[in-house]
Amino acid sequence: MELVRGIHNLTPKHHGCVLTIGNFDGVHQGHAAVIARVVEMAKQHQVPATVLLFDPQPQEYFAGDNAPARLSLLRDKLSRLAQLGIDRVLCIRFNQKFADFEAQRFVEQLLVKQLGVRHLVVGDDFCFGKARQGNYAMLQQAGARHGFTVQDTASCLLGAARISSTLIRQALAQGDLSGAEQMLGYPYQISGRVAHGDKLGRTLNFPTANLPLRRKVVPVSGVYAVKVRFADGSVRDGVANVGKRPTVHGENCRLEVHIFDFAADIYGQQLQIQLISWLRDEQRFESLDALKAQISADVIEAKARLSAPEYLV
Repeated sequence: MELVRGIHNLTPKHHGCVLTIGNFDGVHQGHAAVIARVVEMAKQHQVPATVLLFDPQPQEYFAGDNAPARLSLLRDKLSRLAQLGIDRVLCIRFNQKFADFEAQRFVEQLLVKQLGVRHLVVGDDFCFGKARQGNYAMLQQAGARHGFTVQDTASCLLGAARISSTLIRQALAQGDLSGAEQMLGYPYQISGRVAHGDKLGRTLNFPTANLPLRRKVVPVSGVYAVKVRFADGSVRDGVANVGKRPTVHGENCRLEVHIFDFAADIYGQQLQIQLISWLRDEQRFESLDALKAQISADVIEAKARLSAPEYLV
């Protein structure tokens, strides 16, 4: 899959595509339905299946720290889009200049002149351009003028509820990992590169791999039984804490994972931490001895949860 960062990196070879536009946060089941339509139509038109997305996401730009927690970082989002058959991603940096892009100019300059869109697949509630002036009806009219077709995608439902990133965040916040997985179409996971921490876990006889979380707001918090996937595809069991570590007066949110029966040096390695089962809220302990006792209990509980037949690797 090709990644094009920024409109300025578009060249004549990028002219001609079937396109969809959005944040695709989490790339959940609803997004997968949209992408399946894009891939299908791209094959019919014999052009690349293309996604246009934004980083940061518009809400993150406008709301800052008050923006909803991001479900997936760009790296994970791109990996999922590639798995679903997307050929090309145009990633646009969302800033004030782009926020002021007039809807009509967005259509004529970007969609028509530079991307050469043959077919556009978007939700019927899609809005775009300065002050969200552009909408589905405007795209239909523009398509009739410029020779591309526009198609909406029916909402993907789970029961009576429309699958959305908001519902998935709510499920994760409530520790409902099974519900989140149903809506996502895959187990929720956090990826990151192992960095040096304060080495406190070693002094407690529970060494941990420290993954700084490169996001302002995290959708999960607490202690979890987890599966740890390494770059070579191997998987190990563990227990992880996501939070600020109040017992040691931590300030930044991080993920710390204790991998069972594991002692290798993995600094700098990229890991995927799959959250299997929520164990408890993060809490402050009066002493390190109390913290150590609780971690021992967490390890026992995590091993019991991970020994369920559906979680055995």
